[in-house]
Amino acid sequence: MTISEVISKIETRIPLQQAEDFDNVGLLCGVPTRNVSGILVCHDALENVIDEAIEKNCNLIVCFHPIIFSGLKSLTGKNYVERAVLKAIENKIAIYAIHTAWDNDFFGVNAGICNHLGLKNIKILQPKKNNLKQLTVFVPKDHSEQVKEALFSAGAGNIGFYDECSFTLNGSGTFRPIEGSNPFSGQQNIRENADENMISVIFEDYKQGQIISAMKSAHPYEEVAHQIYNLDNENQHSGLGMYGELDEEMDEKDFLKFVKEKFNLEIIKHSDFNNKKIKRVGVLGGSGASGIKSALSKKCDAYLTGDIKYHDYFLAESKMLICDIGHYESEQFVTQQLFEILSQKFTTFAISKSNEKTNPVNYFL
Repeated sequence: MTISEVISKIETRIPLQQAEDFDNVGLLCGVPTRNVSGILVCHDALENVIDEAIEKNCNLIVCFHPIIFSGLKSLTGKNYVERAVLKAIENKIAIYAIHTAWDNDFFGVNAGICNHLGLKNIKILQPKKNNLKQLTVFVPKDHSEQVKEALFSAGAGNIGFYDECSFTLNGSGTFRPIEGSNPFSGQQNIRENADENMISVIFEDYKQGQIISAMKSAHPYEEVAHQIYNLDNENQHSGLGMYGELDEEMDEKDFLKFVKEKFNLEIIKHSDFNNKKIKRVGVLGGSGASGIKSALSKKCDAYLTGDIKYHDYFLAESKMLICDIGHYESEQFVTQQLFEILSQKFTTFAISKSNEKTNPVNYFL
């Protein structure tokens, strides 16, 4: 199986179109047509991880953070990024990054945190906006089912944990074929009446090309009457962060002890205590100060993330306990998550989990 074939299978589960616009996801280096000898899953594709891949005969590294984030103007090995990329290229190792495509996935980074905390009734903290569209298409009644099947197969009609969702209205359409037409039914220059269905489906914007192509292939008409609308609806099953509820409320200090134990932490930085019970908890893996206001708006009692700056703690406004558990620490379950997904998808070659330390932050206690 080639690298491009492996990537295609990965992206059926984790579409890169879910990633944030600022991100640099996908195949960062490597020849897509090369056959895969083994896959190494890691958090950061640093030089020591490249060495590990060489030792384990893995020529594809699937990493969470992209080692190449901003543009490279040269490759001379002058910094840790260039050294890792050079070594990968020299040893014919491809690097593929997932990052915010997994951050935005309903079962991704933040679901891992929620599950580890035992949170219930979890929901997206910052649902994606402006990425849902609605398609309506007019179809002869006898061909309605085949067009719906084509739309569903292309990914239309997925709403949360439901698929093949659509709405159909019966009606009567008119058309008159003119010179140059090759009508499915009727004669040129004579107005025709047709029993038609109006089919309506919702889809995520990145699927538009494949959905329109499938619709036209399955539709009997030479000219397919259809409309596409942008929806203001938030996508409640894709976005950054999550929030949910503990089985039992806790005192603030007990909650911090609970988090410290669950995440095997040496330290937690936090805002002032508010003398309130912790029941609803918001989380955002990685650098998550941007989610503080969203967590407050969702009436979270506590918010777990990493990379909180000095002034960010004031945003708690004595209403919520802000907890900085560390960037890497908040994402520590990612490698295992990706390893499990890849192990299920690929059984003909080795999938390995990196044993190398890549967290750059150390603590002196």
